Amino acid sequence: MVIMKTIFALLCCLIFAMESNAQANYRLIEKGNSAMKKELYSESELSYRKALEKDGKLTTAQYNIGNARYLQEDFEGAAAKFELSAEAYQNKQDKAAAYHNLGNSLMSQKKYEESINAYKNALKLNPSDMDTKYNLAYAQKMLKKCISD
Repeated sequence: MVIMKTIFALLCCLIFAMESNAQANYRLIEKGNSAMKKELYSESELSYRKALEKDGKLTTAQYNIGNARYLQEDFEGAAAKFELSAEAYQNKQDKAAAYHNLGNSLMSQKKYEESINAYKNALKLNPSDMDTKYNLAYAQKMLKKCISD
């Protein structure tokens, strides 16, 4: 009976520790979101990075770092984070958003072929996304223009 009580107490402590860690990560994400709204992009990125350090599986933090980097005009860094997010997300809508933003990051680097592929991947997951359709058409137009120049 004493062993069962000890095991139960240890399990309770473990669950509490896990919930406490999850709450700390949530607070870091919220802090990053708040900084993002204030256009403090490097500060928001730092909060998201801290959350990611605590839990490397926080795809939302990875994605948000991509957004912060994009808004700091670090398009290469943003693309890397969106690519990781697209691979990690299980939800179709989230995965499509990551591919869309990957396409935007690649387009900002004038990597039109790669951006076209990213937009196509986004549309496979969310065929009704008009913004992605527009961006795909624009990337195709820019690629065609580059080829003809």
